[in-house]
Amino acid sequence: MRGWWQDLTDLVLPAECGGCGRPRTVLCPECRAALHGAAPRRVRPAPEPSGLPVVHASAAYEGGVRAALLAHKERGALALAGPLGTALAGAVRAGLGSAGAWGGGRSARPGDGAVREPVLLVPVPSSRRVVRARGHDPARRIALAAAGELRRAGTAARVAAVLRQRRFVADQSGLNARQRLANLAGALEVATGGARLLAGGGRVVLVDDLMTTGASLAEAARAVRTAMADTQVYGEGTRETTGERMMVGATVTEPEQTEAVRGMARTNDAGHGVRAAVVAASPDAFEINWN
Repeated sequence: MRGWWQDLTDLVLPAECGGCGRPRTVLCPECRAALHGAAPRRVRPAPEPSGLPVVHASAAYEGGVRAALLAHKERGALALAGPLGTALAGAVRAGLGSAGAWGGGRSARPGDGAVREPVLLVPVPSSRRVVRARGHDPARRIALAAAGELRRAGTAARVAAVLRQRRFVADQSGLNARQRLANLAGALEVATGGARLLAGGGRVVLVDDLMTTGASLAEAARAVRTAMADTQVYGEGTRETTGERMMVGATVTEPEQTEAVRGMARTNDAGHGVRAAVVAASPDAFEINWN
């Protein structure tokens, strides 16, 4: 109800810049330039959590960008979903369409060419309690805007909100990197039926509004990789014998194959592995020279 009312008031009442508060504009030219002006780049937190996929971000989490993200997330400034989605789409394209994600160094700007295959955007979920308190799901809303931007540029993109929390997770604010990893370990899972959607939907890109320590994205990647590996092992078309399955011409027991396929899913970052894209990341994640 709150989301519907906010959508209506955004249309009727004069807006103010979500970044600096300038009146009668959703995002002023200066704040829009901070969000969209630089080429999206690969980012890495320090320390980097195990299992974190390749992550691209469009902007540093500071100044007007930080204020805009907080206005959208915490104050329900829903009109900001459009420009934030455009920034996220640029990060998705940079991760999947640039040579940098596959071992080179080129990056892409928002609006550059389309990715030539289907893309499935998987938002990192908030708890139901948090979504109820905010009145909307910020990551999912931005993901939907990004998918629309990608489709307008010629990429077959859609959103698959298949991740969910399987247990209670404490508020992450105030926790350090180690504590966040412990708080989120094993907390996410792919909902029933989601694994087949992931397996047949094209390139899988985890998306969120912000990356700080990388703990949320690492846990989301673990859940997605596990679900996709289980689909490969137990899906249709596999050759089965009593108590055994066949893999690459060798006979292995079912537990051995399960672990082998899961291992390939965890380490397959050179081909169709899971990628991640965010609107913004901490400035330190940009400052580290990884080349």
